Amino acid sequence: MHRLGHVGAALCCYGPVAALLTANGDPMLAAVGTAVAVSLSSLPDIDELLSIPHRGPTHTVWFVAACSLLAAGLGVAAGERFGATSSLATVLATATAVSLSSHLLADSITPMGVRPFAPLSGWHHSFDVIPAANPRANVALFGAGSGIALLAQVLALL
Repeated sequence: MHRLGHVGAALCCYGPVAALLTANGDPMLAAVGTAVAVSLSSLPDIDELLSIPHRGPTHTVWFVAACSLLAAGLGVAAGERFGATSSLATVLATATAVSLSSHLLADSITPMGVRPFAPLSGWHHSFDVIPAANPRANVALFGAGSGIALLAQVLALL
């Protein structure tokens, strides 16, 4: 998928999490988590700027885990400054994990697929539904993600 599709996938997956935060009385953390999820939704594609294979190391569960741990550490450091250590760390780590996992899931619907457990496993996963460059698919995924995130927030506020 392309950037727009990945943003949509992140919203599809993180929107309900943000709605739970809103429903539990913390819309600011919901907004922070959503911003993080959207911002990081295309991070695995940084491999296109590096001299490593596309959909290689940055498209694995190990990359998701490392980035999520880093986000948790940043959340602890920022939380100490603002007095919300555990909640901010949890939201940042969760938003990162959900966003990057949604990236792998979105790429798995393309013929190229992903090898999420490389290098420990050569298992390749592809639903082989639609090419990544299909503009309609990317716009549809963005629309679906936006709709799900918005609907979840509206329901959380009722």
